[in-house]
Amino acid sequence: MSVSDSTTKRNTKRPFLIGGGLLTALVLLAGCTATGGGGGESTAGGSTLAELQEAGTITVGFAGEAPYSFMDGDELTGATVALHKAIFANLGIDTVEGVSTDFGALIPGLQAGRFDVVSAGMSILPERCQQATFSEPEFNYTTALMVPTGNPMGLTDMQSIVDSGARMATLTGAVEGSYAESLGIDATNVGTPQDGMDAVVNGRADVFALTGISLNWMKQNSPEAAVDVTDSFVAVIDGVPQVGAGGTVFLNGNQDLVDAYNTELAKITSNVDDYLAIVGDFGFTAAELPDPTLSTATLCAGV
Repeated sequence: MSVSDSTTKRNTKRPFLIGGGLLTALVLLAGCTATGGGGGESTAGGSTLAELQEAGTITVGFAGEAPYSFMDGDELTGATVALHKAIFANLGIDTVEGVSTDFGALIPGLQAGRFDVVSAGMSILPERCQQATFSEPEFNYTTALMVPTGNPMGLTDMQSIVDSGARMATLTGAVEGSYAESLGIDATNVGTPQDGMDAVVNGRADVFALTGISLNWMKQNSPEAAVDVTDSFVAVIDGVPQVGAGGTVFLNGNQDLVDAYNTELAKITSNVDDYLAIVGDFGFTAAELPDPTLSTATLCAGV
């Protein structure tokens, strides 16, 4: 599979760039149709699914978010990419190509027709649902904390950061940043997950918050880093557990493609063995299997 470089700014400093749970910029690009290598809306009013099946190729936007979607050498890989390979192959689309871009540019890039779908394990949030259409949930999300080795401040959850006065780093646009704001924490934003790890290692921050699956992947692939990762937890804000899930993102109006995708996705997520056969190699467990009672409609409504 091939990967086209993004024309937007991208970070290539580290191979392990993780994203999960990020809040994309709310950018409205009206009247966009498919252009270049991406899909998007059919300019002739035809079926997007049929057009992709005829082409045999789908282009996905990704932001280098291990273990969701990232480059391993010259290969596009990750748990989300593995799901896409399986699902789109079942839909008669055998080739998955990738376009790399910043996380915050993924939905705008989709709207601009630079790619057909977003492959980033993106959290399903009401703000994002106003901009694009999400698949049904593919992954459950929990938060964890990256701390110096030994966890000297004894941090365990968001409230412990408040109580201790720890200096917190969050990824720009990440949902953990909104948690910090709600709790009155003056968090420092960092541009990439690697920057967050570096901030902890170099003593510029006491804690870096991100999804547990992402932080554990970083730690596993950076064994020399003097950091630990806490147990994962569901953040509680104003007494409300922040239960989250991620999915694939489609352009509004491509309902035929969304419906076909969800049909194939349900076959996988309804069987834990099938699910883990696809995503297990990327550190995902049965704990990340989507809660069958949690729907995209519910998450988009914010209830």
